[in-house]
Amino acid sequence: MAEGELVVCSVLSGNRNFEGRIQQEVRANYLASPPLVVAYALAGRIDLDLQTEALGTGKDGKPVYLRDIWPTAKEVNEVVRSSVKSAMFHKEYDEVFTGDERWRGLPVPAGDRFAWEPESTYIRRAPYFDGMPKTPEPIADIRAGRVLCLLGDSITTDHISPAGSIRKTSPAGQYLVAHAVQPVDFNSYGSRRGNHEVMVRGTFANVRLKNLLAPGTEGPVTVHLPDGEQMTIYDASVKYLREGVPLIVIAGQEYGSGSSRDWAAKGPRLLGVRAVIAQSYERIHRSNLVGMGILPLQFLANDTPASLGLSGKESFDIVGLAGVLAEGFPRGKDVEVKATRPDGSGVRFKANVRIDTPQELQYYRHGGILEYVLRQLRDAGR
Repeated sequence: MAEGELVVCSVLSGNRNFEGRIQQEVRANYLASPPLVVAYALAGRIDLDLQTEALGTGKDGKPVYLRDIWPTAKEVNEVVRSSVKSAMFHKEYDEVFTGDERWRGLPVPAGDRFAWEPESTYIRRAPYFDGMPKTPEPIADIRAGRVLCLLGDSITTDHISPAGSIRKTSPAGQYLVAHAVQPVDFNSYGSRRGNHEVMVRGTFANVRLKNLLAPGTEGPVTVHLPDGEQMTIYDASVKYLREGVPLIVIAGQEYGSGSSRDWAAKGPRLLGVRAVIAQSYERIHRSNLVGMGILPLQFLANDTPASLGLSGKESFDIVGLAGVLAEGFPRGKDVEVKATRPDGSGVRFKANVRIDTPQELQYYRHGGILEYVLRQLRDAGR
């Protein structure tokens, strides 16, 4: 499919019809009811009119249409009555807290704290509280930030959050191989969501992501600045982290649309993203960004990355943040963004602070909701 640049289709009855989600090489994914999924599977193609064209040919050599195999409401009710019994539910729910023999045979560590296994590739102790001070540090402006991703419109949480299968050649796949996990045992990002090392490597790793910093590419590709070396988004973030450079994501309209996912905010934070500047946000994702200590800024109404002449290769200063937040609830207030180009010229523009509720302001002051809750628990126990 990749070699021939084919656009292959799938039909599913769930709601995970984003690009690359069903299978990473499948570009077009369509939603349909379960019976229609079966019908399209029987036909083996999607470019047909189910009302007038045959699904295939029967044993008698005659064409078979959807209307020939579609069950009536009476037939469906008869199958339900004969197959679904209340005893099934009673049996399963009676044993829901007991588990099967294998579950009951699992060894249980002693103690009142979770026993972390350092070599586990499924569950690892996340670093969110590493080096956390007892009290929140003063809010400071973001200086000399670099763009990790320059994105267009309608970037979904499927583009951002790790989802689907793990490729052997991806940073996450290479991590698992280095930990003696065979590709056949990779499982999915969803099953390894308790391992931040896997998940951070899968952030912005959607095979259909188009990062305008690396034109002509698809997938988790960016350039490290100012040297311009092309590399994976994860590798660039590690290099920036060593250099002490804060990271920024620039995007168009509807940033974070689609299903709400916590890792769409957790992943960018672990990559070192400090702020997102977008034309507009999906409501829940914007709130999730604040909850992970990432500052959501919004371009003013007549501004776009293109109209401002932003290439993503600039060095960014976000100034006035401390002053705006010191004044209290910042909704509707602006900060100044200074973008300095490689040739020394620059552009200045205002961006709206999208911390939309007083509680979100508390989360951001603490560096995120996790730090806020931990400090609240500490104070309540005094």
